[in-house]
Amino acid sequence: MATKILLVDDHSVVRQGLRLFLEMEDEFEIVGEADNGLQALEKIEELGPDVVLMDLMMPEMDGIEAIEKGKVRFPDVEFIALTSVLEDRSLVKAVKSGAIGFLLKNTEADELCRNIKAAARGVVQLSPEAARRLMTALQAEDPLSDLTEREHEVLIALSKGLSNQDIAEQLSVTEKTVKTHVSNVLSKLNVKSRTQAAVYAWQTGLVKPARPA
Repeated sequence: MATKILLVDDHSVVRQGLRLFLEMEDEFEIVGEADNGLQALEKIEELGPDVVLMDLMMPEMDGIEAIEKGKVRFPDVEFIALTSVLEDRSLVKAVKSGAIGFLLKNTEADELCRNIKAAARGVVQLSPEAARRLMTALQAEDPLSDLTEREHEVLIALSKGLSNQDIAEQLSVTEKTVKTHVSNVLSKLNVKSRTQAAVYAWQTGLVKPARPA
């Protein structure tokens, strides 16, 4: 059975070029096209593709948002992000949104076909350069930078073993306010407990582990 493909790009020339050489492959079937992310979601629901080649820069709704919403609504559909420039931020956003692949528009036909076949099998496939840059970009991300100044203070305090009541007294706020800050800290650091948050703070060198009394 042929892999059903939806082409999404706001430039008709790009879509025509992709269609031209993909239709030469017996294993592929181009089921439709869309010129923006919003239309792409409608086409996915209507046509049921296996793989979507998604441009990232488009009007109405960009590719990042379309992939993110598409993975929620159509979890069995795989998305390959297409872009003109290999840019770290776009690469990270595309992968985080749910893209299984990331390709430049000037990618050779053979490589594009290999990536589509891999995506149809649910296999992640990135070029060595994209994989290297993705790892570097992810390692460089610092969730601590997302914390507000007060959340930063709360994290330091709880990492030193202070209770919510202690923190409230130290910062001259209510315990309820401290609980809200702690909840925000856990969410932004993507951890589930105060202990995990404290360990994160220790590992990043924000504070030194408190010594037992």
